Amino acid sequence: MAHALGGHYSLPHGVCNAVLLPYVLAFDMGFGEGLERFQKVALAMGLPVSLGYVRAAQDVIAHVQNLLRTVQIPVKLSELKGVDTRDFPKLAELAMHDSCMKTNPFQPTLQQVIAVYSSAYSGLPD
Repeated sequence: MAHALGGHYSLPHGVCNAVLLPYVLAFDMGFGEGLERFQKVALAMGLPVSLGYVRAAQDVIAHVQNLLRTVQIPVKLSELKGVDTRDFPKLAELAMHDSCMKTNPFQPTLQQVIAVYSSAYSGLPD
């Protein structure tokens, strides 16, 4: 997703990855069998893990967003210059054919990728 986004808008790849990360994590959180991975990540981040898998996932996502704010990286796509929601179907199509998509633990549909871009544009609820 970051390749398509950065390539289309001439945005830095690292920034695109950083902005998209919490939203991809939120997508992955929707797959129950992957929630235990979040507990391992939370533990590595020094976050409490005793409240269960779902809470660990939520804490990881919140921690990533706080880190983005701390290092002054935007937390949503609408903060990046030129990003237009009308481009999301085209970007999603490009992302679906990117070899990096195969490394996500859960393979999204085209509509799910569009939804992740849309969520990343609007931002996560506080």
